[in-house]
Amino acid sequence: MLDKVVIANRGEIALRILRACHELGIKTVAVYSTVDRDLLPVRLADEAICIGRAPSPESYLNIPAIITAAEITDAVAIHPGYGFLAENADFAERVEESGFIFIGPRPDTIRLMGNKVSAIKAMKEAGVPCVPGSDGPLIDDDQKNLQIAREIGYPVIIKAAGGGGGRGMRVVHSEASLLNAISLTRTEANTAFGNSTVYMEKYLEKPRHIEIQVLADGQGNAIHLGERDCSMQRRHQKVLEEAPAPGITEKERQKIGKICVDACIRIGYRGAGTFEFLYQDGEFYFIEMNTRVQVEHPVTEMITGIDIVKEQLKIANGEKLSIKQEDVRIHGHAIECRINAEDPKTFIPCPGKITWYHAPGGPGIRIDSHIYSSYQVPPNYDSLIAKLIAFGNTRDEAIRRMRNALSEVVIDGIKTNIPLHQELMHDANFKHGGTTIHYLEDKIKK
Repeated sequence: MLDKVVIANRGEIALRILRACHELGIKTVAVYSTVDRDLLPVRLADEAICIGRAPSPESYLNIPAIITAAEITDAVAIHPGYGFLAENADFAERVEESGFIFIGPRPDTIRLMGNKVSAIKAMKEAGVPCVPGSDGPLIDDDQKNLQIAREIGYPVIIKAAGGGGGRGMRVVHSEASLLNAISLTRTEANTAFGNSTVYMEKYLEKPRHIEIQVLADGQGNAIHLGERDCSMQRRHQKVLEEAPAPGITEKERQKIGKICVDACIRIGYRGAGTFEFLYQDGEFYFIEMNTRVQVEHPVTEMITGIDIVKEQLKIANGEKLSIKQEDVRIHGHAIECRINAEDPKTFIPCPGKITWYHAPGGPGIRIDSHIYSSYQVPPNYDSLIAKLIAFGNTRDEAIRRMRNALSEVVIDGIKTNIPLHQELMHDANFKHGGTTIHYLEDKIKK
């Protein structure tokens, strides 16, 4: 097994990786910024190295500093977690060129799937169903672009090829606004991602967001672990996830799962990954692949009993998948609420000192969090401070357990979005299941 791993991340995912490493007998190195010196994973790691000041470009996005941390601690591998450099192909390449193991896909795979245009092309060639679209980047030809939109049919959506996190998108409902929308999206894409390439797709008006979790060893073996429903979103950011997805049949699950597994084998995928789809009228449409561990991976772990992070580490160690598709058993239901340090009404981030923290408990309750009483939530990073997961034998039981857990958790000193999650657990449409990606946004506006 890997001897020592640098965890190139912070917060709850750094702690999650640390625990998986320690279970496997792997020593850990936590890297941290000056503002994160009291972070829980920093305290619990075997070694800790400060890699820079609070701004991300000076620390968690500082590639030379992270590689130097691996060198001076004699680590053998680097786990990027999610966010920051997790899907940066240049980082993965630098890690491997420096003689370390990158715990994730190969750099060329990250590069292929990180560009939406090349990813869609690769998935179409692999037989993965995709949203009708421009089949490549839009060129600087107004008449051609107008023709493409007419053939697809309005509404359409213009997307940045290098986009992510809900940025670099613009919905167009009529021909009159198409050309201006393309121009604006190109400008925004170039500013945000350093890549002005955009493409066009059919805009699905009432889709759900369904994703398939996969594991592949890069040696010709791959499996899927079922699907998750991530439709409860605000500004394209996930708020709540659950697995399995309400209303998805076993036949649908196995069909789309096999398509994803076959695609993994075709592109030589290595590690954990997630195929994200829009789902409408019984059809799946590929939108992107995340070449990393997902924030919402715990719900899949709860219903399958498979530790996704430990599998990442084993695959990085060169091991073949020990799990076959027929060994995967989906049981029960799990829901995850993302708890953010933010105002539950305005959604403005609310960093500050947590004066008192009490974690919920009880059967089927799991909380992934790095916070503790007296912890100072910094203003420099994402506002996610905890993930509360509830498992039940049925979806109704999972909802009831989540209600109880949300009523028990105490995070004093700062504002959080717990009241929003409490409201959702009593929402009639959520309880019924199958809400679209627009539901929460529409609910908030009322």
